[in-house]
Amino acid sequence: MAPSAVAHRALDGVSYRIEGTDLDLRSTATSAVELVVGGHLFEFTAGPAALAEGMAASLGIDTFDTELAFQGGTLRTATTREYDPQSQLVETPTLIAWQGRKHSLVTRLYRSGIEDVLALLRTFRITEHDDGLSLAPDAGSDCRFAGPAAVIKEVPGLGLVEMSRRTKERSAQLPPWQGGKVPTGELYRDTLSDGRPFFVLSGSRLWATVVPLADTTVDDVPGVLARCTLRAV
Repeated sequence: MAPSAVAHRALDGVSYRIEGTDLDLRSTATSAVELVVGGHLFEFTAGPAALAEGMAASLGIDTFDTELAFQGGTLRTATTREYDPQSQLVETPTLIAWQGRKHSLVTRLYRSGIEDVLALLRTFRITEHDDGLSLAPDAGSDCRFAGPAAVIKEVPGLGLVEMSRRTKERSAQLPPWQGGKVPTGELYRDTLSDGRPFFVLSGSRLWATVVPLADTTVDDVPGVLARCTLRAV
């Protein structure tokens, strides 16, 4: 039987819970966040343990170059050579994969060795929870979040759901009129640049977007959202 509620943790530590008796919530979720370290921007993605192997396979990586114990998990790196036809340059990106008991964290660095990788990862602490990973910048390190982390999950009947913290900047993007009332908060409908519809949910602490996929009946989405709740816990 599919669960009627599930929680997924974002990389900034916020846990998001989806509840709905008629929703299929069995799919896994990922979380993405940007960190500013030493004035440079780095993007990290977390997900199930298989995320690391899946990303390596998509890049044609069969084996990793290095493997060592790090912050309660296993840290592996693999450097590849890629030709960029636009710049006509050969790049050597390094895939970084940290794996814990049930979750993994991945990113890619360019023109970096293992010393650079360790220096970057030592600016924050990785903690594994039952519902995902969280990152916490170390006190005194030149590391901070560039913005709220997001949790991304595909939910049949809704589409691609992205949840993050509500901020003043995001609230300012809402139209001046009140949205439709749903258990999560207010619901708005808008259109992407390619003409596809999407929905925005604004709660007291939560900001979520719902992008219907090809197998989603768009007109049914508001009704589904009226029968479920999304919240930050």
